[in-house]
Amino acid sequence: MKNIRSLLLISLLLVSLATSAQNRKIAVDTTVVTNHSTMIEGQKISYTATTGTQPVWNEKGEPDATLFYTYYKRTDVSDDNRPLLISFNGGPGSASVWMHVAYTGPKILNIDEEGYPVQPYGFKENPYSVLDVADIVFVNPANTGYSRTIPESGKDVNRDKFFGVNADIKYLAEWLNTFVSRHERWTSPKYLIGESYGGTRVSGLALALQEQQWMYLNGVILVSPADYKAINSDSPVSSVVNFPYFTAAAWHHGVLADALQSKDLLEILPEAEEFAINTLMPALAKGGFLSAQKKGEIAEKMAYYSGLSKESILQHNLDVPTSFFWKELLRDEKGYTIGRLDSRYLGIDKTEAGVAPDYSAELTSWLHSFTPAINSYIREELKFKTDIKYNMFGSVYPWDFTNNNTRDDLRKAMAENPYLNVMFQTGYYDGATTYFNSKYTMWQLDPSGKMKDRLSFKGYRSGHMMYLRKADLETANDDLREFILNTLAKGKSAKY
Repeated sequence: MKNIRSLLLISLLLVSLATSAQNRKIAVDTTVVTNHSTMIEGQKISYTATTGTQPVWNEKGEPDATLFYTYYKRTDVSDDNRPLLISFNGGPGSASVWMHVAYTGPKILNIDEEGYPVQPYGFKENPYSVLDVADIVFVNPANTGYSRTIPESGKDVNRDKFFGVNADIKYLAEWLNTFVSRHERWTSPKYLIGESYGGTRVSGLALALQEQQWMYLNGVILVSPADYKAINSDSPVSSVVNFPYFTAAAWHHGVLADALQSKDLLEILPEAEEFAINTLMPALAKGGFLSAQKKGEIAEKMAYYSGLSKESILQHNLDVPTSFFWKELLRDEKGYTIGRLDSRYLGIDKTEAGVAPDYSAELTSWLHSFTPAINSYIREELKFKTDIKYNMFGSVYPWDFTNNNTRDDLRKAMAENPYLNVMFQTGYYDGATTYFNSKYTMWQLDPSGKMKDRLSFKGYRSGHMMYLRKADLETANDDLREFILNTLAKGKSAKY
């Protein structure tokens, strides 16, 4: 009897170990469907949430990755042609968690009205979600969230297929074709929304979907987009497009001259933009051949609009790095650093000396609340159970940035498709992908000016994730809702 009990215990242990090992392997092709209801803008909305994994196929018809997604579909309406909003975050290497549980989805983080963490961690209803006007799918590229390459690691991973600007666009376009077919969404008006590097991703996807998958869009929404043509430029452009952000952040912290501080933010930003384009840009273009007198005059004006000292600006030859600004702005007055992605956030460095902050104050704050919320939400609310780690940031580097023509890809997609409209959404206090960089990208997107009536810009009094501030969560969703409703064809032919 004793031996039988021992054998039974061993058998149970082996089953437990086998189950545990199985749970650590993400299922290649699976779905879990749950039913829900919520209140959006005072209206009760019923919907299903489908979480699952869908394979990425190789040329032999075998899976070499599986992507985790969450798909929300409203069920209390009979319109089969409801818009579909396809959502990506950035990084590259970031999970589609940020906009999922803080912006457009039916649930949002349990945070305060300015976006700071509060305990108990968790999630709550999102009364501003755009699920009332569009179904939404949040897609996690390879190695983000629960998505994984097959195999997960080692020399057999086809890194060239997944980890680069153009590779990423190609396989995701193919994956979306399969998703749209499986869920019978071919006749739906379609929209892409991408945040940060996700802006690069969806700009390229707009053309890839049209030219490779014959799938045409009604809209692309670029949330705090990363335009690497501007960011990585060695011309005066990269510095100039960041400068008005200095004004915004300094105004928020109350360190500008009284003449500026006494005005509203939106009154002074046009001044800073005008100075940046018409004075600072030509001065930086002259480089070391700018006269000392003119250099001093411009440095003084830069100090006026930035809250930095004239001396520190001259020491940088008028070309002040954003990293120095984050360290310097409050160094003498309060001894704090300011956040990179959202400069409302404050940090404490080991020493006040130095040229850049020790850490990103805003990102650590966000991870504080996002990580427990997404893990508990997917497991407890959406019933997707796995022992796989949810990668807030996955292993995708080195990333191949060569032949990045996504800005022009988006222009071409717009030219090919008269239905296609583009909206930029960005926060004034974002120091990574600055708001004026977005304006510059919008201006450069169509040099002909023939499509500018299909381009729009929306700014908010927060940072990279402008939706973390409650007032901007409401406004940004309203802007997105209006954009979707206004860009539906409504029987109008797609022609010039």
